[in-house]
Amino acid sequence: MQQSYQLCCPCHFGLELTLCFEISKIGGTDIAAQDGRVLFRGNDLTIAKANLCLSTAERILVQLGQFPAYNFEDLFQGVRALPLEQWIGVNDAFPVKGHALSSQLHSIPDCQSIIKKSIVERLSSVYHVHWFQETGAVHLIRFSIRKNIVTIYLDTSGIGLHKRGYRKNANAAPIKETLAAGIVDLARVNSQSIVCDPFCGSGTLLIEAAWKAMRMAPGLNRRFQAELWEQIPQGVWREAREEAVSNIRHDGDFTAFGFDIDPKAIALTEENCRKAGVKPRIHIQQQDIGDFQPPEGAITICNPPYGERMLDIQHAQSIYRIMGEVFPADKNHPCHIITPDADFELHFGKAAHKKRKLYNGMLQCCLMSYFRDIQR
Repeated sequence: MQQSYQLCCPCHFGLELTLCFEISKIGGTDIAAQDGRVLFRGNDLTIAKANLCLSTAERILVQLGQFPAYNFEDLFQGVRALPLEQWIGVNDAFPVKGHALSSQLHSIPDCQSIIKKSIVERLSSVYHVHWFQETGAVHLIRFSIRKNIVTIYLDTSGIGLHKRGYRKNANAAPIKETLAAGIVDLARVNSQSIVCDPFCGSGTLLIEAAWKAMRMAPGLNRRFQAELWEQIPQGVWREAREEAVSNIRHDGDFTAFGFDIDPKAIALTEENCRKAGVKPRIHIQQQDIGDFQPPEGAITICNPPYGERMLDIQHAQSIYRIMGEVFPADKNHPCHIITPDADFELHFGKAAHKKRKLYNGMLQCCLMSYFRDIQR
């Protein structure tokens, strides 16, 4: 029986419950949502599946330990007490990164230095060496100090999980892939859905919707840092990838339509859809928002341009008014619109049936959802 670990997945604020559901589907246990992250337990196979399959997680961390620290000695001894040799071999590299908030220990460089020295002392006592070349696989140590509580993590992902591999090029203000996946999940896209995005930009929402509908694991086209570790058998990664491939469904009727007034955005969306392997499912066309007509039963999902992002506020709000005229926004034409504009409903001309607070980077937004007949 494989050993069980405490795992942690950071995520966008507002997507915690969506991520909890994803984790339950890959076999995670003892799942607990917190602000901006989800904790759960799992083994080596869970780590591999999580990296491959979780569409809304930012990365997969192994929580090595947690302890209070009010000074550098507390920090040093707390790290030194952790069983770091369970993960870090004598030749492995172990860089240190982290952050501190509302704590007596607030100098990040000093904390990095203390943690590094503590790890070296712990490993020296185990491996009986006094100098580590660190020429092997990278085992990135991440620390979080919040209200004088230190949590030490091991990063299994490496590059953030939002880097799917299909979007090396993007337009001026793309939505992050993990946030797009969460919105798609909240919109209840399935294998029979028709999805429209009238501001397709670089195609992120369309691609994430297609992957969701076809059950394509978002990590299939990339590699993860922990795949280079001796501590996790290669057979675990093969098993997880084979299962992910076997779960892909090509028999659904999912179709998507992307529109944008910018011809460069159209070309970029087509390129990214090809890279993502979903081009046959997605139809792209240059079109002004005033000409948008969603098919009956289609789910419209979009991230319209807004003042702080690409346009001046007045121009953005004029677009919202046009959207209100051309979006039926009812049960036969449901739509989900993410916006940072607190007055969006006023300009759109219709009150949302449901509003969810989300964050696009550091920008607080609302996901405005319309899915019932409008009361006239």
